[in-house]
Amino acid sequence: MGYLPIFLDVTGRKCIVVGGGEVAARKAESLLDADATVTVVCARLNDTLDAMFKRREIAHIARPYRRGDMAGCALVYAATDDSALNRELAAEARELGILLNVADVPELCDFIAPAIVKQGALQIAISTGGASPAFVARLRRQLEEQFGDEYGHALRILRAARNHLRSQRIELGERSRRLKALAESELPDALRHHDLSFVERIVAACLGDGVSLGTLGIDAESLALSNGLSASR
Repeated sequence: MGYLPIFLDVTGRKCIVVGGGEVAARKAESLLDADATVTVVCARLNDTLDAMFKRREIAHIARPYRRGDMAGCALVYAATDDSALNRELAAEARELGILLNVADVPELCDFIAPAIVKQGALQIAISTGGASPAFVARLRRQLEEQFGDEYGHALRILRAARNHLRSQRIELGERSRRLKALAESELPDALRHHDLSFVERIVAACLGDGVSLGTLGIDAESLALSNGLSASR
């Protein structure tokens, strides 16, 4: 079985989770993180989903699934132990051309959901093609240790640098050279070691004299507060 790794844009799109337990809650959380519009179909919700509903983060259809509930959806997660219902959901989804994932039943899935390591704009997806969820968990722990929140901050600076250079109408080749220098710099290490002055030197060296975090529109003080940065090494 082959899989194509892609990131779907589900912003504002209707997605359904069938089921009301722990797995369904995790699926709903992942959809909310992607800014999807989430409806959960289940007679009863667990405490996590009930809290989401009370915060008006999700809609709830408080009854068992009925054929037609998935109409107009971008994708469906089935998180039930009802094998007959799972097969019915798979048949309906394929009839309607809707992407479906059935928890722990890969043969009924159109896609599998990878484990995600996320730091700001950085997302690293992990999959073993369904071979070993336990190994995925191990890899996830390792990657979370390797890629801390300094990478999220580094990407924030890189995005701001890209916008700044565009606004200066710098020639494309030169712009690419400066951004590549910043991307390959010690910026993550400087952030990890809480060295704000080193961050400023890297920014100036890669982007040009006079360019600073302030030039890029990044409040250094707020960055220091959120990441524990200090002004000296």
